Amino acid sequence: MRYQAREVDIEGRVRLVMEGALTARDRVGVQDFVLLENYNSEAAFIENLRRRFRENLIYTYIGSVLVSMNPYKELEIYSKQQMDRYRGVSFYEISPHIYALSDNTYRAMRTERKDQCILISGESGAGKTEASKKILLYYAVTCPTNDHMAALGDRLLQSNPVLEAFGNAKTLRNDNSSRFGKYMDVQFDFRGAPVGGHILNYLLEKSRVVHQNHGERNFHIFYQLLDGGEDDQLNTLNLERNPQNYRYLVKGNCPRVSSISDKNNWKVVMKALPVIGFTEEEKLLNIIASVLHLGNTQFGEGEEGETYITTEISNLARLLGVDGSALREALTHKKLTAKGEEMITPLNFEQAEAARDALAKAVYGRTFTWLVEKINQSLALKVHKGSSVIGLLDIYGFEVLQHNSFEQFCINYCNEKLQQLFIELTLRSEQEEYETEGIAWETVQYFDNKIICDLIEEKHKGIISILDEECLRPGETCDVSFLEKLEDTVGGHPHFVTHKLANGKTRRVMSREEFRLLHYAGEVNYNVNGFLDKNNDLLNRNLKEVMCQSDNQILSHCFRREEVIDQKRPEMAATQFKNSLMKLTEILRSKEPSYVRCIKPNDAKQPGRFDEVLVRHQVKYLGLMENLRVRRAGFAYRRRFEAFLQRYKPLCPETWPNWHGRLADGVLTLVKHLGYKDEEYKLGRSKIFIRFPKTLFNTEDALEAKKAVLVFIRACVYIYIVIVIQSGWRGMKARRRAKRRRQAADLIRRFIKGFIYRHGEYGPENDYFLDHVRYSFLKNLRKNLPKSVLDKSWPTPPPSLDEMMQKVVASEIFKDQKDSYPQSVGKLFLDSSNASPCPFQYGVSVIKYDKRGFKPRPRQLLLTNTFAVLVDKTKIKQRIDYTALRDIALSSLSDGMCVLHITREDNKQKGDLLLHCSHSIELVTKLAMMANKTSNVNINPGSIQFTVARGKEGIIDFVRGAELKVTKGRRGHLLVVSQRLL
Repeated sequence: MRYQAREVDIEGRVRLVMEGALTARDRVGVQDFVLLENYNSEAAFIENLRRRFRENLIYTYIGSVLVSMNPYKELEIYSKQQMDRYRGVSFYEISPHIYALSDNTYRAMRTERKDQCILISGESGAGKTEASKKILLYYAVTCPTNDHMAALGDRLLQSNPVLEAFGNAKTLRNDNSSRFGKYMDVQFDFRGAPVGGHILNYLLEKSRVVHQNHGERNFHIFYQLLDGGEDDQLNTLNLERNPQNYRYLVKGNCPRVSSISDKNNWKVVMKALPVIGFTEEEKLLNIIASVLHLGNTQFGEGEEGETYITTEISNLARLLGVDGSALREALTHKKLTAKGEEMITPLNFEQAEAARDALAKAVYGRTFTWLVEKINQSLALKVHKGSSVIGLLDIYGFEVLQHNSFEQFCINYCNEKLQQLFIELTLRSEQEEYETEGIAWETVQYFDNKIICDLIEEKHKGIISILDEECLRPGETCDVSFLEKLEDTVGGHPHFVTHKLANGKTRRVMSREEFRLLHYAGEVNYNVNGFLDKNNDLLNRNLKEVMCQSDNQILSHCFRREEVIDQKRPEMAATQFKNSLMKLTEILRSKEPSYVRCIKPNDAKQPGRFDEVLVRHQVKYLGLMENLRVRRAGFAYRRRFEAFLQRYKPLCPETWPNWHGRLADGVLTLVKHLGYKDEEYKLGRSKIFIRFPKTLFNTEDALEAKKAVLVFIRACVYIYIVIVIQSGWRGMKARRRAKRRRQAADLIRRFIKGFIYRHGEYGPENDYFLDHVRYSFLKNLRKNLPKSVLDKSWPTPPPSLDEMMQKVVASEIFKDQKDSYPQSVGKLFLDSSNASPCPFQYGVSVIKYDKRGFKPRPRQLLLTNTFAVLVDKTKIKQRIDYTALRDIALSSLSDGMCVLHITREDNKQKGDLLLHCSHSIELVTKLAMMANKTSNVNINPGSIQFTVARGKEGIIDFVRGAELKVTKGRRGHLLVVSQRLL
């Protein structure tokens, strides 16, 4: 079996997978359809999909388009580790994945500073919503963030269950089908962090509120409320848990779905609502309940044909927040305006039921729009400067049902427009790359579906315009008259057929109430029944007037008073959709697009089952073969010179192991050696273009054959490296042993030298020995403590431990009192901190500050057993008898300032001493012990007073600052700035 690799360069072209991720081509197919040899064969296309699906490889590329198969099971390919694997890696450098497309789009936005968009399409049940969730999750996890941005990411993610509850439903094809189109903008700041979002919604399937096909359900939120709501909530809303009790929930005869837990989903929705800033839960629940009660509103018909309500509606009126009698009147009568006069006419039975259903659809549809606006408010970007955007379009794919109506017409029109946009943007990007690389552009043959788009949307002549005209035409109009108008206006169009215009063979499969459109993806028959009503989508004026009076704030927002006053008729539903679609295409044209095409492998939602007929149907209606033909119209493969040369240079002696010339010359040398023919390749300015996949596969096979030689060379290199490493390791071990021997000899010398100088001052000559003596004594003392506190036979400590008592006293004075104390604990107290021989017990350098003017003067402070003296060089400046020392004052900060307070009775003294010493803890401890004043050391947090002379007093203020500073402050005080300790 031959092993091949595939890659696509960063511009989205096909690339061979990196050497470490080679894939078996014959077993799992190619990971990019552009490399299919028979790219015009639909059978080859589907077989490639089948092979990959069988191996759980659900992602495949068509150039820059990602094709995704729904596996209908959990796959271990979406973990945080997988995200890290794809983060920052060039597009297609490893196997295809939704994360690869997400990361490539994100990096393109960051590097090119251009807005991006990702278009996700496919049939119901193909996995579109799951794909958009995976993309949002990838950005939420991998993008830079802070607390605010994390909250925004949480709101982005939590908006999904809310929108799914109100906009998704169980259909025949999908248990969680999105019944609306969604375009979401995620906004990023200049650092690439998500900072905002905005959602546009399209064409909610409001008809589902009042009618569901057999086997389908209404929107999830109704079942979630009944199954998960608290008993008190349901009692307040006058609801029962059984869905079968509500007419709007029984038509599909499918109250329960095995794959859905309505109770758990209700909890998720209730938890998500506060996250997105929602505080009006009660009002929203009232609206949901009101729709159910509205469906149970029954009508009767009197003898004269008048209609009346047979059920109690007081609870319905309470939930809607409107007057009950006004609601009763509006449901059975309609208000008309003719020649400036208003007339109220009764509704017949069918009209009353239609008015009720129209109100239910309007209430639900407008509430859904309000909910999207509410989510947008929670996602709104506060600052717009420098933001970039990635848009996500989760839109319905081409729909062909057994019965196709107005909704399928709009959906398929949307897909026509998106296909037109896709072809336009794809061809434009192809042409731009060819021009950039200096390659002649070759005309691409493809089906231009503009003719179909014009058939639908052209002014005055298109189907939508004809539909609007028929809805507005005075007199009796119906769906059949609309069909006749179509036959008269567009009957000669090559893409339009009706039963009347068709040949005999086509008439046998078409109803008289159908028209057929030949879309880009195939033929679809549309039944015109209901087209006019759904396009009108009108609510009786008197019902609007009643709803405008609602005291429910949500409904009063949805039904504006201006709507009743404004006499202008609103746009029809199809025209509204067409206009919103035009705006959407404008948005998408302004961005660089990426595409995800979703396919479901079977209708039974079974893992591992591949229904070829169903898959072929989707391949056709997604236009994938057309996409592939456009991609393959020119060259199948393109790669930058450096990447191509780096991979295939072993195949040419002149390029192996390194090429030192121009890259273009190296690639040309390589392809000439490989025997490429002129028609097989072109060299651009920075890339090589290869026309046929076979050329690429032959090159890859040659590389595989060459690998045996490369493996041998690599093995030799490894052996050489191992030998070098071994010799280096042995040398390092020998050097370590020699170093340890030298260190041991140095230690012995230090110990002997310390013993010789053991009676001298503590210093470099004896510090190691004295520390060892202290340690040994304390270690032995721990093992031989006296048996009783009365036992006085303590071992005699060595002289080097005398300072331990001073450390104990320092702890009693300064611990938890002075900031600089912890830093002093590990430092030894010396007999003389100035290290000069003198007859005194202790000496240290200090700065003495004058009491007037605070001029600093360097001095030496010397301590004896009975007095202390302040010395300037050899002259004694002041003597302080310990008997005259009243107390010692310090601040609680880390400064070295201390004040010696002298008793005023001693006339020989010159007053208090203001000293600064870098060894203040040591100095004060020794002075206090010698003078027996350990209880007279005062530590003050803010300021210290001192005596100047003749009873006058001064003040020292202490503050914290960046660095130590002693200066004259305000009001004649001395200001000491203490450095902050980390």
